[in-house]
Amino acid sequence: MSVRVSSRAVASRSESKYKKPAAMSPLNSSPKVATKKRPESASTSGPRSKETKLNVQSPLEVSETGSEETDLSSSEGDDSTWISWFCGLRGNELLCEVDEDYIQDDFNLCGLQGLVSYYDYALDVILDNDSLSGEMDGEEHNEIESAAELLYGLIHARYILTAKGLNAMHEKYKRAGFGRCPRVFCGGQPCLPVGISDVPRNSSVKIYCPKCEDIYLPRCKYQSNMDGAYIGTTFPHLYLMTYPSAKPAKPVQTYVPRVFGFKVHKGPTR
Repeated sequence: MSVRVSSRAVASRSESKYKKPAAMSPLNSSPKVATKKRPESASTSGPRSKETKLNVQSPLEVSETGSEETDLSSSEGDDSTWISWFCGLRGNELLCEVDEDYIQDDFNLCGLQGLVSYYDYALDVILDNDSLSGEMDGEEHNEIESAAELLYGLIHARYILTAKGLNAMHEKYKRAGFGRCPRVFCGGQPCLPVGISDVPRNSSVKIYCPKCEDIYLPRCKYQSNMDGAYIGTTFPHLYLMTYPSAKPAKPVQTYVPRVFGFKVHKGPTR
């Protein structure tokens, strides 16, 4: 019995000797605490790292969706034809989109080859055939682009005299897409585009009011820069013959000049 007690006492004394330095020496305990906190910090940092991963993934996902949207938008932009792009430019609101089938018919383009330089290249640009040579410099590309604009304008002047072209312009006229008459007594009558010459680079486009039967400058300065040959002299009058219901009645009220309330007497013409 004494041996067992002494062994237990010795064990308790050895344990007390082991425990006392840990309790009495804070310097020794601090590294142990620090070493214990590292895995805890690592363990606590584990979920944080997961959160950061989630936070990192979310912008990536957003960027991926954004890139997909941009890809879709770019693909949609790539799908747009040169014709839709050109008609969508500011100042070209008076134009409609010509069907490619009409442009591909050589009979409809008869006589235009002598009026447009780089005719074949310009036609390829309009139809998105991408036949431009990489050896061409910037000046030639600009000349071909301007030639494509001229060629499309001359084709447009012919197309709007066909049934499909008149219908396309009719839809724009119903929305007052060509502007309204600036004359007060016309009451905002929708107008039609018209050219005073069929020769290119001769005069700019004008707007024709079917109510007062007079022509005016477009309100948009960008539209005033358009060549009148892109519309031609025939279109508004053929349109009103094709759609007689679109022709309004002539204005009843006219402006009367007065001086102190009295009508100005019109003298004899000289």
